[in-house]
Amino acid sequence: MEKELKEKLEKVVELVRNVMADPDIDIDYCIPEVATTSDKCEVNADPYIIVRYTIEEGDTHERKIKLRKKYLEKTAEDLANFITFYIEQFIEEIDSVEYGGE
Repeated sequence: MEKELKEKLEKVVELVRNVMADPDIDIDYCIPEVATTSDKCEVNADPYIIVRYTIEEGDTHERKIKLRKKYLEKTAEDLANFITFYIEQFIEEIDSVEYGGE
C-alpha cells in the first residue's frame, strides 16, 4: 500500500472512531497495513469496514462498507464523513424497521 494512502486511511479510522463512539455500535476495520480489528477480515480483498448495530432487544444487524477505489480518491475528511453518514443511514434504516420510525 502506498504511504500516502496508508496515512489517509489511518486518519479516516481515527476520525470515524472519534465520531462514532456509541455503545450500540461495533465497528471492525478490515484495512490491511492500517487497522485490522477482526480475525475474520479478508486480507486479500479491498479494504472494508463492518458495522454492527445492536438494538434494545439484543438483535444485531450488520453491514459491510467496502472502500472502493473511487472512495479512496477522496480526502480523509470526506471519506470519514461518507462512512459516518453511511453508518447513520444504516442505524436510521434499522430503527425505522424495528421501531416504526420513532
